[in-house]
Amino acid sequence: MAIKASPETQATLLQLQALDTKIAQLDHRAKTLPQLATIATTSAEASVIKLALAEKTGVVENTSLELSRIEADVAVVEARIARDSERVQSSSSFKDVAALEHELVALRKRLIDLEEIELAVMERLETEDLIVAATRSELGDCEALLTESSSGRDRALAELAAERGNATTARDALAAGLPADLLALYEKQRSRYGTGASLLRGGVSQASGVALLEDELQKIRAASADDVLLCPSSDAILVRTAESGL
Repeated sequence: MAIKASPETQATLLQLQALDTKIAQLDHRAKTLPQLATIATTSAEASVIKLALAEKTGVVENTSLELSRIEADVAVVEARIARDSERVQSSSSFKDVAALEHELVALRKRLIDLEEIELAVMERLETEDLIVAATRSELGDCEALLTESSSGRDRALAELAAERGNATTARDALAAGLPADLLALYEKQRSRYGTGASLLRGGVSQASGVALLEDELQKIRAASADDVLLCPSSDAILVRTAESGL
């Protein structure tokens, strides 16, 4: 059964379509906020940096343990040198003194070797500490950017949600005043083809941007003003006005 509606009622569909288009645009904007891309990219970067930081911190800890062991070895050798030096001073045995002095030569050489190793490890630890500090700073920059981007995203989403709420309220009020069969057809065509209503302006369907053929225009001219017609190019409800060029 053909649907009929006054030209004025059909023209209301254009307002409904404009609101639906606006709502779809707002939804698209919410999904494509620049902050979302920044958050995704920066989060990935932060994850990589955190792994690197954990690895570099582990290196520092291992080097610190290595330094502690060397310092302990140095302390042991120093203690033995002090002990043997004291024994040399107090011993009256030439043989014992000779043995102690021979041991002291070996201990002092060992101490020099350990101190050189200790210095090299300390320098390596200093470099590793700088690397860790730089990595922490880099992570801090990422986290600051994430905080800033998240705040910007939340503000933008709140603004879009408010705008969408207003558009939805206006849309619902407009839809409530339309005949049920006309609204159902509009929703059906919109869900299928993306557009529910299209203005015919100067013989061109605004939904598709396609100029209708002459035989198509002849059929439209022959129809009654209250006939609800579908656009041959977009399958949306074709709304005719004084601009249609019929």
